[in-house]
Amino acid sequence: MGLFDKMFNAEKKDNQEMKNKTPWIDLNSIDQLDEIENRSEERTVAILKHSTTCGISRMVLKMFESDYDLDKDEAIDLYFLDLKSHRDISNAIAEKFRVRHESPQLIVLKNREVVHHSSHQAISANKLKELV
Repeated sequence: MGLFDKMFNAEKKDNQEMKNKTPWIDLNSIDQLDEIENRSEERTVAILKHSTTCGISRMVLKMFESDYDLDKDEAIDLYFLDLKSHRDISNAIAEKFRVRHESPQLIVLKNREVVHHSSHQAISANKLKELV
């Protein structure tokens, strides 16, 4: 195994370990937006919009996942949107929740209302913890 293989395989392993720690729910259908809005009446709901081709987005995702330490029993549902695969869903989020599209972006809902949104380096797992 060459040096580049070792580096890239180590990065893949790190990404997988972080994803296992962070309880993402894949957001891959516009129909889920109504479910998310309804669910926000019972629990805090967060949507992280991530661009798989953007270095800044990748850095923010890694920082968020490494800082995320909420218990699985906490009252939060954490949705992950791959913008490259689902730009239509991102557009629907902007329209439905009246939040201008940015990438990367964290949107937090409670009782059907956006209570927080941030983008780029302002995205913080610690801020999310404050909102739960």
